[in-house]
Amino acid sequence: MKNSLIAIIPAAGTGTRACKNSINELPKQYRNISGKPMLIHSIMSLLSDSRVKHIIVAVSPQDTLAEDLLSGVSKVTVRKYGGSTRFETVRNTINSIDVFDNEWVMIHDAARPGLPVSCLSLLIDKCLKGNVVGGLLAIPVSNTLKRSTDDTVNCTIDRHDLWLAQTPQMFRVSFLRKALKIVSDSGLFTTDESSALEFMGLHPIIVRGSLYNMKVTWPEDFEIMEKLI
Repeated sequence: MKNSLIAIIPAAGTGTRACKNSINELPKQYRNISGKPMLIHSIMSLLSDSRVKHIIVAVSPQDTLAEDLLSGVSKVTVRKYGGSTRFETVRNTINSIDVFDNEWVMIHDAARPGLPVSCLSLLIDKCLKGNVVGGLLAIPVSNTLKRSTDDTVNCTIDRHDLWLAQTPQMFRVSFLRKALKIVSDSGLFTTDESSALEFMGLHPIIVRGSLYNMKVTWPEDFEIMEKLI
């Protein structure tokens, strides 16, 4: 079981930033892109590498869509482990699943349907073959960065050595469980799994990602992803 790899897709959010009218629209993971729900695209992108043995989709306890949508998809299980934040959803899931500490777990956003198989496979290669705690996809910052105060430029930030984090992020189960517990016990808040390991003083590796692996966040992102897919 040394290199067994499972994936978790936290899909308990409502995606309000991506909705023009959040009252009437589906959560963004269920909205169609190129004729299929975005969640399906994200799942299929992970299954494009045969080393991903199983995917757990973690949804909110109130979710009524995922089980029917994914009932016929091989290697996928739906679990209602969702919390009020992404952090809680991932923590609940990693603490509830029956896996060995030395297995690998991969976390991938439901809202990244354009993940190229080349990036996925390279991340898996680097983690499985290297002596590392884990790694993540990321792309270097190419734009000039500004810090603002009340919508006025405060300063320009040096973009050298700055990266935009993506998913998947892949870690040994033992490291991720410990990191999430430490962060939770400390009352801190993190927006990705790498941050939790960094808080422990660990240093995941960066593997070059892709612009195709953009996160669908705003309403116009659906149109962009439609063209990309």
